[in-house]
Amino acid sequence: MTNSLPEAWLRGPVPGVPATLQPVAHALLQAREEVEALMEGFPAQKLWERPAGVAAVGFHLQHFSGVLSRLFTYARGESLDAGQREALAAEQEPSRANVTVQDLVRAFHEQVDRAIDELRATDEKSLIEPRAVGRGKLPSTQLGLIVHAAEHTQRHVGQLLVTVRVLRADG
Repeated sequence: MTNSLPEAWLRGPVPGVPATLQPVAHALLQAREEVEALMEGFPAQKLWERPAGVAAVGFHLQHFSGVLSRLFTYARGESLDAGQREALAAEQEPSRANVTVQDLVRAFHEQVDRAIDELRATDEKSLIEPRAVGRGKLPSTQLGLIVHAAEHTQRHVGQLLVTVRVLRADG
């Protein structure tokens, strides 16, 4: 689980990502690497266990992808589509049929790639434009949503780390 590379932010700029959004790109890439390393060899039978009632590893892995998809949708000034609303509801349901640890890790990896592509396509002049969040149309900005996507992902990686360590310690 040890990576010999320096953290993502110490590897230089992410090609094509505007300077203002480099910290977001670095945070997302770091989260992806940490999740991939953390989930290597994770026992499939523990994917939906909830030690001490905390969120299951499967929830976190689904949630990572879903949050990035939703927050970047709002950042574009769009509303969630039916698939995103269904995915949000599914995050609360344990054990979707035939979903493996590898499937969930791969989905997160791909969602980070899509997010980085969106960062590359973002015009820095649009970052302070207002954006509405959720059904309540709560106020934010494009930058606020993009930054929150990164910090939310990082926070959940920390929670995932704790849950994985507890589950691995339990044998």
